[in-house]
Amino acid sequence: MLEYPTPSQGASLILAFRPQKVLIIGSGPLAASRAFSALEAESEVHILAQGGLEDACDELKWRASQGQVTESASTSTAQPDEIAGLEKFLDDTPGVSLACITDTAVRPHRRSRESCERVYRTLKARNIQVNSTDVPELCDFTFTSTHRVAESALQIGVTTNGQGCRLSSRLRRDIVSKLPPTTAAAVRNVGQLRSLAKEKGRHSCDGEDDGGHDETEGASVSTPNSLASETKPESIDIPEYYSAVSTPNRPVPTRSSTETETESTRRRMKWVAQVSEYWPLSKLASLTPDDMTALLEGRVPETPLTQSLMSLALPPTPTHNLPNSKRGRIFLVGSGPGHPSLLTQATHTVLTRLADLVLSDKLVPDAVLALIPKSVEIRIAKKFPGNAEGAQMEMMEAAIEAANRGLTVVRLKQGDPVVYGRAGEEVLYFRAHGLEPLVIPGVSSALAAPTFANIPVTQRGAAESFTVCTGVGRRGKEITLPAYERARTLVILMGVARLPQVVDALVAADAGARRLGAAYPGNTPVAIIERASMPDQRVVTSTLRDIVQALESSGEQRPPGMIVVGWSVLCLYGKGDTGVLEEGAEKGDEGRVERWLAGGRWRVEEGVDPSWELLNV
Repeated sequence: MLEYPTPSQGASLILAFRPQKVLIIGSGPLAASRAFSALEAESEVHILAQGGLEDACDELKWRASQGQVTESASTSTAQPDEIAGLEKFLDDTPGVSLACITDTAVRPHRRSRESCERVYRTLKARNIQVNSTDVPELCDFTFTSTHRVAESALQIGVTTNGQGCRLSSRLRRDIVSKLPPTTAAAVRNVGQLRSLAKEKGRHSCDGEDDGGHDETEGASVSTPNSLASETKPESIDIPEYYSAVSTPNRPVPTRSSTETETESTRRRMKWVAQVSEYWPLSKLASLTPDDMTALLEGRVPETPLTQSLMSLALPPTPTHNLPNSKRGRIFLVGSGPGHPSLLTQATHTVLTRLADLVLSDKLVPDAVLALIPKSVEIRIAKKFPGNAEGAQMEMMEAAIEAANRGLTVVRLKQGDPVVYGRAGEEVLYFRAHGLEPLVIPGVSSALAAPTFANIPVTQRGAAESFTVCTGVGRRGKEITLPAYERARTLVILMGVARLPQVVDALVAADAGARRLGAAYPGNTPVAIIERASMPDQRVVTSTLRDIVQALESSGEQRPPGMIVVGWSVLCLYGKGDTGVLEEGAEKGDEGRVERWLAGGRWRVEEGVDPSWELLNV
């Protein structure tokens, strides 16, 4: 008897769903995020908010003013008024299939657990599927951590099924960062190719028909050998396929002139499925209309596929680790802001040729750790809130123990080890135990991150000096921030998680001991730089008066992050502005900021210059 896989419970049925009407209950940033997702799915969006849109976030107010969402009668949290209002809305608006209760986690109109349950029961009585924020037992579905690639038809969603929402976001960013820049163009071209292939008929063989879509394309094609041929549509030798692909304009096997329209469409769609499966994304992205016509006529345009296949067949180049010539040493090493090409040559040598044991801080990215030979043991510091001191001592003791056994130990830190890297106390600790470590400088994120964000920390006409400080004191205590100086750039490390408190300390007239001297104007430019130099880098720019809301509207935080404050933040944007320090320039600051932000209140930029891909080590 045949055996089939046994279902392993704990997963979800993941669907690509385009509901006709969506109800969103709430009016905060999360409601706005849910509304945006529904609008991208071309759904009709209705908003039910306690107190109406008067207390809604700016984004929802704007979308309502643009006619993108519809404000309906608000609900009250008092029974039975809330249910009566909801029932009336549902009677007046038939066809709602999804509802999102978002006001269970936000103030000022936070919905109670009891109120959420009443609303949930009312919606379920109408067979409406419900998602209740932070109330998993009142959820019929959950949202994946989603990314849409360059406004194309490609969306990527990741879920851990409630096991780790932040981890889902991280995994999604990791996946997206590895997509080639040509991905969106490849998707668009394959979609156009499919449409052309079906123009003469509607029958499809690669998982799509008139009734809908199945993203498991080629599901009806059981093996890669299933191209159409003269005698059997389901089979063609794959070597013959490769040969056709590698020879420009060589005809692909086609059916005879007696084939029916359905058979012709079926053959073309099988060919499209095989092209989608085997051609490089760069080739798919570069297809022209003439290329598509040639493909569907059975002629194959030139492609680098064969060259790619040959390179895959080559045996891997062996790696040889040079013998360790130094023993019983400790290196304190800075790994730079994150991009592996920014490692110094000394650091690269220590990691790849000398290390026996690497004791790494948790913020050092995988791209750097991946350079370390597999034979080298790597331990990651267990530094978490409330455990920083214990984890620090654990790493220092591990270094001493290993060095005393004659091993070469690398203490690997993010950025530069002496810029808030606690290198000084480690030097003194190791010295007290008879070991003198070698400190190898790293590219400090305090300088590199602003550069990746197109922000010079000093610039003639905009910033004559810069100050680097921390956003949180030892054991979480408040720190004293510098006073405002127009000609100075302030770089604050480890302060993004406490952004509201940091901003208040900078702008408050009565900051007391939290700030030395003059307050910062509310229109002072500021940038939040997260994951600097990495593929998922994000830069949020705004003013001190709006940066908190800007960051909240941008989604979950992406540590590590830093804050850059000062007029240098805008001086290289667009055509540039290096007249900030001229006499009387303060009078034009509001106009200067408006031009910089193009009339908006903030700007969010993702990723790094693609040229950095050329520099990967």
